[in-house]
Amino acid sequence: MARHGENIYKRKDGRWEARVLKGYKENGKALYAYFYGRTYKEAKEKIFMSLPCAKDDSSASPKGKADTPIFESVLDMWLENTKIKLKESSYVKYFNLIERHIKPALGEYSMADITNAALNSFAAEKLKTGKFNASGGLSEKTVKDIMALIKAVLLFAKEEALLADVTINIALPREKKPDMRVLSKDEQASLEKYLCTDMDESKLGVFLCMYTGLRIGEVCALKWGDISLSENTLTVSRTMQRIQTLDADAPTKTKIAVTMPKSDCSLRVIPLPDCLTEKLKAFRPAYASAYVLTGYTGRFIEPRTYQNHFKSYISECGIGDANFHSTRHTFATRCVEVGFEIKSLSEILGHANVNITLDRYVHPSFDLKRNNMNKLNILH
Repeated sequence: MARHGENIYKRKDGRWEARVLKGYKENGKALYAYFYGRTYKEAKEKIFMSLPCAKDDSSASPKGKADTPIFESVLDMWLENTKIKLKESSYVKYFNLIERHIKPALGEYSMADITNAALNSFAAEKLKTGKFNASGGLSEKTVKDIMALIKAVLLFAKEEALLADVTINIALPREKKPDMRVLSKDEQASLEKYLCTDMDESKLGVFLCMYTGLRIGEVCALKWGDISLSENTLTVSRTMQRIQTLDADAPTKTKIAVTMPKSDCSLRVIPLPDCLTEKLKAFRPAYASAYVLTGYTGRFIEPRTYQNHFKSYISECGIGDANFHSTRHTFATRCVEVGFEIKSLSEILGHANVNITLDRYVHPSFDLKRNNMNKLNILH
């Protein structure tokens, strides 16, 4: 319900939304501008700041120009307009990038001041300061995500005639590829021996990922109904993650979300090798709705907890530090070593194309490199 008879409402996420009529389409449909604030007063002030009389006051927006809206309002409009298309986890990610990084630095800028030079300067500054990494600033990936988000907002602003038709030329930082941990054959053999000794559902899950390349969120959301032991197949249709709760009235700050996988390509059916099927048969419960990692319908293991399980397993084996995602890279590397056809591997991993598989997930061992080099002996 609107407060004081105005088009200002309190949203479920705790923010206040103000709606102002800005005109009509050719078909007579009303067009509205939306403004958001943490309080009723803040939302109402943003309406006032958008009025021509407020923009004529040079003190109202020290960094902006009088004839364009401020960037903060456009960011809010874009986020609201895009929300219906986003997964909840993506919405939370974009919301936090906007609130923590973009608004504090650029929110009060007039749209006329959001230039390529200003944005490139902003990106350079973010690489120096922020949530610290080894170099003292945000990671290249985080800054790249922020700049890609800003570019999407600017394209939206152009479509809504809130920005002059100028060329958007943002220099995205070059992302450094992290060194990915791949278990050696000896480490993998040691881990598998440990997992098969007094195996339970949790250990079974790690073994399963070693031979399918499942992501941690996918195996945490996996249910026995997703596995066909008669067809020797596994269907990936869900993922699990803990995300921030934006609703101010929610009892907890975070919650578990089980959703569709990260992309359409991640929806896939994986053929299972016989060695894995035999392990699965020993644990199949009575109910298809039971989670694979627990054997119960109403109980699951969330990714953060399962990461800790994995850490304890490799520690017990005397294996050097690695995170759960190393099982996926290890699977891909072993597949290449035994001669997998790369297109098949790419689809099993749920990638959009083989380039992703080759660039990110294939880590040939030194022995494989040596064997390939020795093939040149046939020339002599």
